[in-house]
Amino acid sequence: MKKKIDKYDMKKVIMDFPKQFPIGLDVAKDIRIFGDFNQLIFCGMGGSALPGTILKMLQIFYGWPINIRIHRSYGLPTRLSPRPLIFAVSYSGNTEETTSSYQEAKEKNLSVIGISTNGKLAELCKKDKNLWVKLPTRLSARQKAKIQPRQAVGFQFASIVKLLSNSNIIKDLDEEILDMSKFLKPKALEKQGKELAQKIKGKIPIIYTSDKYRALAQIWKINFNENSKSPAFWNYFPELNHNEMEGMVHATTPFHALILRDKKLDHPRILKRMTITAELLKEKGLKVSTIDIQGLNVLTKVFSNYLLANWVSYYLALEYETDPSPVKTIEEFKKRLK
Repeated sequence: MKKKIDKYDMKKVIMDFPKQFPIGLDVAKDIRIFGDFNQLIFCGMGGSALPGTILKMLQIFYGWPINIRIHRSYGLPTRLSPRPLIFAVSYSGNTEETTSSYQEAKEKNLSVIGISTNGKLAELCKKDKNLWVKLPTRLSARQKAKIQPRQAVGFQFASIVKLLSNSNIIKDLDEEILDMSKFLKPKALEKQGKELAQKIKGKIPIIYTSDKYRALAQIWKINFNENSKSPAFWNYFPELNHNEMEGMVHATTPFHALILRDKKLDHPRILKRMTITAELLKEKGLKVSTIDIQGLNVLTKVFSNYLLANWVSYYLALEYETDPSPVKTIEEFKKRLK
């Protein structure tokens, strides 16, 4: 039954996810850009925005001395630093918001790099002689279906980090990334993901985490939307304690709160807030599951949690007897937008 529902074999894509990192490092091994940049702007939508979002989150832990900004819209942000480096990231290469960002960067004579598998973005980079990172669409020729943008984070993240280290913008992370890819064990997280999916079925997930990990909460939300075809919402501590939790007093929708917690790195007061929030939500009749963010270092913590989000959303799709790979509503929207 599962094989019939999962027609594009997303399960294998999840199982093979760690293999993406060495490939991502390799595709960017000879690419570098020269310049004295004081801001990185990642322009991308959906799954293609996730690598930049993760980098911005990691900046908190690594202390990179450069401003990182994520732009999820047309064109460029209204306020730019004097020396920005623009990343136009579109896995397909045809995302219209991202190509418009590229074109505005070109018009303003700003340094811009395209990252895609092909498409219009690749054509523009080649025509303008700008740097372009070509990403693979599959791990191997035997893989029957192309990887979805939201599943290609390993390719995108590793290639961007490699380019940044080649360009002396951040320190070299090759060894850490390769070690992390070996440490990741997708199979070991599958059972937990399946069990969580069974608990969530029929409910709307709300993902809560600390401010430093809020990118992870957003990733969970995106996976529920695109894989499970389910509504989902996210917020972060401590802000949610000052507004959103009061909105649960008259909650009639069957929410299930997922609290992502790092017992070692989250602030002690944040951990206490998580515990009390869980207690109050349960008292109001809501379901709550606390998920520990685990790993030997921050990279393994982030991508192990990313994998768990994939498993939960994958098995929730199967619970709903829905193929997790296609995004038919989004594709229909794009057709009508033309």
